[in-house]
Amino acid sequence: MSEKFLDKAYALQSAEATQDLYNRWAASYEAEVAENGYATPARVAGALWNILPDPKAPILDFGCGTGLSGLALRRQGFAVLDGVDPNPEMIAKAGEKEAYRSLELIGMDGPMPWKPGAYQAITGIGVLGTGAAPAETFDRIMGGLAKGGYFAFSYNDHALADVSYTAKLNEWLDCGAARLLVQEYGPHLPGVDLNSNVYVIEKA
Repeated sequence: MSEKFLDKAYALQSAEATQDLYNRWAASYEAEVAENGYATPARVAGALWNILPDPKAPILDFGCGTGLSGLALRRQGFAVLDGVDPNPEMIAKAGEKEAYRSLELIGMDGPMPWKPGAYQAITGIGVLGTGAAPAETFDRIMGGLAKGGYFAFSYNDHALADVSYTAKLNEWLDCGAARLLVQEYGPHLPGVDLNSNVYVIEKA
């Protein structure tokens, strides 16, 4: 019986612990989230397509993991996808899929390896939240968008309960630096009774 990691993921307290867990989880990640009905990738992909129904729009899948998010974006109709992730074992799994034009390992902080405007949209699907990317990652991602670019992302129930994540979103919205286009609450991992908000925002 393979080791289960889902419950452990939400209790991680450091970048080092996160890297270690996701390295060990890479081989069984897809099976574990699938058995719990992982719904957020398709929900985010659908929300973004409703705003940007263009197969040729270049999309960056930030925190692409094993590539489940890339597959969801492909199924929705997006054809030009690049993926980045800080975890080598996860991104190796993504490389086994034919979802991405390119894949690149990135650091967990510091500047992003692309220029603002290189992508019409960036996705962060199941990425921003406790035990994963910290709230400050929101600023890194938004900094990689040009005016008019879209950020499509999710906050699961754990992230929604952490004021640092909701405050970061509101910081961008309240000052007029971004516009909220989509906010929809629904299933994330129904097998463990976990939901998520799906958002699409536009950089102003």
